[in-house]
Amino acid sequence: MARSAVIVDAVRSPMAKGRAPRDGRPGGALSSVHPVDLLGQVLRQLIDRTGIDPALVDDVIAGCVSQVGEQSGPVGRWGWLAAGLPESVPSVTVHRACGSSQQAADFAAQGIIAGAQDVVVACGVESMSRIPMFASRQGQDPFGPTIRQRYEPGLVPQGVSAELIASRWKFDRRTLDAFSARSHRLAASADFAHEIVPITTPDGTVVDTDETPRPGTTVEKLGGLEPSFHSEEMAARFPEIGWHITPGNSSQLTDGATAVLIMSEERANALGLRPRARFHSFGLAADDPITMLTGPIPATEKVLERSGLTIGQIAHYEVNEAFAPVPLVWREHFDADPDRLNPRGGAIALGHPLGASGGRLLTTMLNALEATGGRYGLQTMCEAGGMANATIIERL
Repeated sequence: MARSAVIVDAVRSPMAKGRAPRDGRPGGALSSVHPVDLLGQVLRQLIDRTGIDPALVDDVIAGCVSQVGEQSGPVGRWGWLAAGLPESVPSVTVHRACGSSQQAADFAAQGIIAGAQDVVVACGVESMSRIPMFASRQGQDPFGPTIRQRYEPGLVPQGVSAELIASRWKFDRRTLDAFSARSHRLAASADFAHEIVPITTPDGTVVDTDETPRPGTTVEKLGGLEPSFHSEEMAARFPEIGWHITPGNSSQLTDGATAVLIMSEERANALGLRPRARFHSFGLAADDPITMLTGPIPATEKVLERSGLTIGQIAHYEVNEAFAPVPLVWREHFDADPDRLNPRGGAIALGHPLGASGGRLLTTMLNALEATGGRYGLQTMCEAGGMANATIIERL
């Protein structure tokens, strides 16, 4: 009989603005928390909620993107130990760009299905207020001359990729801003109480709600924001771009952490734990690294083919809102039901804490499936370099 990997529990921290304090301006709600302690608090509460003996955990797989400074080294190992959990449990940190903690969950499930482990914690963390995006580059070239020669005259920032998608699929500014306002409206009205665990900051403040959604967001307010990625160089290179990508229709820089307890169904039953969902299918794909954010399309095609399911059989779609054109082009390609797409809002409203985002999508999707009675959920993430993950879970 084939082994199955199940989710016993999934939790996340509140999503907080990834903003460091400076010039008298306050930082985000979690900016004073070291990323190791942020992850550690989430891990501790995952273990406490389930009541599992933490020494039974075979591995802790952590997603983290900016693995430098306070997030350097095996951040999952330090987070586990910061939580006061057993020294006997190992950890590894993975980097698949924005999909790092989704990949952590996939690796955990695949290891269990293969019989290599029985109990694994998949987690992720990113403190973007303390470790700014691209801090790991430290002014260095991450591509090298051969890549630059192959993609002459050069790769582009993700925001320009988003502009190219908006241009080629003819998404105008109002369409992008309307989708973004929807994200804030849905996130502001959603009940995340069952998935959020509180975080205590060094001064004793308890943060237990998302800081990022703005319920008063309107298309008109978003329409007043200036484009973020326009430059003379890019305008000359891509004259077709209309320059519609702004901070309002892009994901927010965010601090956050997530943790998911995954085990074989047999072990869950033996421990008297109720599995909440089963990992059904996995897909990986990559696309053109210039338009790069279209990777979720081939990844979804692959996971649907492997699962034997159609898009209409999926009750809930989580497509990471790195930029508004990403879920919009995905929805158009698959003619997907718009009401099933990010029905509790997405990264435009909740934020995108890079290494923790995949776990955040999984946690939100699991709780939404349980609330609505849906059977299958599909999540997919665009990732740097044109890569993408896609995962289907089945609610139990």
